[in-house]
Amino acid sequence: MKKIRTTTWTGTVDTAERPYETEHRKLAREAASAGFVLLKNEHDILPLDRNQKLALYGAGASKTIKGGTGSGDVNERSSVTILEGLELAGVEITTKDWIEAFNREYETSREAWKEEIWNKSETMPVDDSMKLFFAYSETPYSMPAGPMPDKTDTDTAIYVWSRVAGEGADRYCREGDYLLSEKETRILKEICALYRHVILLINAGGLVELSILDECPNIEAVLQIVQPGMEGGNAVADVLLGKVTPSGKLTDSWALRYEDYPNSGTFSHNNGDVKTEKYEEGIYVGYRYFDTFDVPVRYGFGYGKSYTDFAIEVIGIEHFHLGSDCPEIGVKVRVQNTGSRYGGREVVQVYVSCPQETIPKEYRRLAGFQKTGLLAPGAVEEMVIRFPLSALSSYSEMLPGWMMEPGCYGIFVGNSLESSAFCASLVLDDTVILERTMNICPLQEELKELTAPSEAIREKRSRWLDQAGRCPSIHIKDSDVVTGTVEYGTENSRLSKEAVQFVETLTLKQCIQLATGDPGKKQGSNLGSSGISVPGSAAQTSSCAVDSNLASIVLADGPAGLRLNKSYQVEDGAIVPMPFEMALEGGFLCREKKKPTGETRYQYCTAMPVGTLLAQTWDTELLTRVGKAIAREMEEFRVTLWLAPGMNIHRNPLCGRNFEYYSEDPLLTGIMAAAVTEGVQSQPGCGTTIKHFACNNQEDNRKGSNTVLSERTLREIYLKGFEIAIRKSQPMAMMTSYNLINGIHAANCYDLCTRAARDEWNFQGIIMTDWTTTHDGPDCTASGCIRAGNDIVMPGIPADHENMRRELEAGTLKEEELRRCVARIVKTIWESNQYEEAEE
Repeated sequence: MKKIRTTTWTGTVDTAERPYETEHRKLAREAASAGFVLLKNEHDILPLDRNQKLALYGAGASKTIKGGTGSGDVNERSSVTILEGLELAGVEITTKDWIEAFNREYETSREAWKEEIWNKSETMPVDDSMKLFFAYSETPYSMPAGPMPDKTDTDTAIYVWSRVAGEGADRYCREGDYLLSEKETRILKEICALYRHVILLINAGGLVELSILDECPNIEAVLQIVQPGMEGGNAVADVLLGKVTPSGKLTDSWALRYEDYPNSGTFSHNNGDVKTEKYEEGIYVGYRYFDTFDVPVRYGFGYGKSYTDFAIEVIGIEHFHLGSDCPEIGVKVRVQNTGSRYGGREVVQVYVSCPQETIPKEYRRLAGFQKTGLLAPGAVEEMVIRFPLSALSSYSEMLPGWMMEPGCYGIFVGNSLESSAFCASLVLDDTVILERTMNICPLQEELKELTAPSEAIREKRSRWLDQAGRCPSIHIKDSDVVTGTVEYGTENSRLSKEAVQFVETLTLKQCIQLATGDPGKKQGSNLGSSGISVPGSAAQTSSCAVDSNLASIVLADGPAGLRLNKSYQVEDGAIVPMPFEMALEGGFLCREKKKPTGETRYQYCTAMPVGTLLAQTWDTELLTRVGKAIAREMEEFRVTLWLAPGMNIHRNPLCGRNFEYYSEDPLLTGIMAAAVTEGVQSQPGCGTTIKHFACNNQEDNRKGSNTVLSERTLREIYLKGFEIAIRKSQPMAMMTSYNLINGIHAANCYDLCTRAARDEWNFQGIIMTDWTTTHDGPDCTASGCIRAGNDIVMPGIPADHENMRRELEAGTLKEEELRRCVARIVKTIWESNQYEEAEE
């Protein structure tokens, strides 16, 4: 029998930087610079000479936004601003007076913002323990613009356009948010009048409108840095000064105007209805819409410039494992750095155009990608980009199941969607059914979905079909592909026998307690701060069976690193409870900061770049290393489950939580989440919690919004990333979302939790609710979660226990269902790092 680890206080009494901090800072810096996307670089203004003087303006110059707010935040030791990064690199900044004036304006506005939150919290119609969080979430901070600029002793200026985004509220297409404010516009135009060369840095958690580029031609370079983590300033200096050649690629389509997005008029609050969200664009999300409907964009999916040039040559196409249940296609390419000055890395992207005769489809979809190593000028790298044949399948609700129709599948290769060119084909001789399923999540109301322009698509396909005979091609017969059939209702057979036997020894009361979290003593159920043994952690599981050698595991936010309190006190052998506001904004929201008593211990965690920026690296090996670094800190602080990665789809650029998520594309999302998971779970006993399952694509009314969409759209766009991550990396846990899907709360949805995740994808881990999912009414209950196969209700309150007791007595919740969920929880706990010998 494994032994539970001896409980010790986490952190250290020494304030000196620890070796892991130093090492992880370097990784955060590398990851940030690898994800920056160079959107524009006219006259090769970049890289800059480190000896030249620079004028630096904008909110993000001295107050660089490192990450998102809410559970996406990280309370790091310190962050490097863009001003600090450039000065550390030896650059002379000529606008110190402007920056000092801005800082004074910033500090005043921050204090006013804090008071606004506290005043608003007094009237919030929620439980007292939640008032401050809801007031905070619904009151996003807006950065001030600063004073008007004066000319300084240089001809080159940098403007940092910054935007705050976070949990609990969506953004707006208005001045000061998606659009430049009137004051910002005047400042930027004045900068363009004063300086010959202007560089724009975009430090925002989501996209912004760039029509200013059409008005100011001397904005010669644009670098998207998103929210770059604690080493953002140093990473910016690395790229601007040429120490690092930019290699990031967009994971979203950047429209010319917000109105060009297909759901712009109805998204979230835009139509005044945050109760019902109809996904009328169907599968045509992001580039699938712009590419299919020929809507021009400012910058397309997969786009990103470099300081050098590359040539990509397709050498051939091949297939692997035909006759098995996982056939693959391989595209062999040769990549050469054709520049003469800079080394760099390139991302080779493979897109496929599928036949359209049976089921209408997007014109092209991403099927695979791979990033080269660092190539010196003239250097060459050959690679084979492999992807499963299933990446080319479509979902048929009539079948129901995954199928491929006969015909020619065109393969396009390039370093972006726009640059990709037809180079090979795959010909299928007959209809292939890859997997038979059952229908899930049926529509409860009428939905009119967008219809693809079939004639235009056929015309575009005809242009390259004429070339197919002159390009590499492979033929596949339907007999080469094995059809799988999902067996449903077999969850009992997948349970650990040892865990089932152990659960049989537990009382019903213990099972009820284990099916929820264990709220931190004296902390209530505050979102993301209910843990007590690790201050600032999100929650813990119940310790009711510790006498039977069942440990309590710790869970911690957030997607850019662990969100724990920077410090806490131990007095008289116990942790001193801290107010909830200490977990937000590094403790800034505290009105009265009490003098510490007892022994102070420090918990410094690394603030990595946000999810979108990590995905923009298109580098799975790098994301695996980031995952390993997070796991190192999980082990340091005895955290078992990291409540990340967030992997919802960027359906619309105004989603307040897009910074946390990866992309508008499900394949890229799933592969990146799998890479991070593999890194985290390479540390025995540590695991990820992929979230939010599913369709958490807006923040306004996120607990009451009903997502209305077709099953095909649900499966192909919003579930596909989760499916890929589970099949590739088997995460230890998954978190359901707050919203309803076709009238049923995701947390209470048997179709999602059991039929899709467990029966179809063979998910082996635990499923948990998002925090306080069951608190706001009778529609989503703890018993409903258990019936659905949602194993644990977080963070857990007495009302959840009472609901389960009442329904067990009434027979509407079966004891077998409850013990089945607890058996999965027990297995996960046994595999955790809370034991001296975590299982490999």
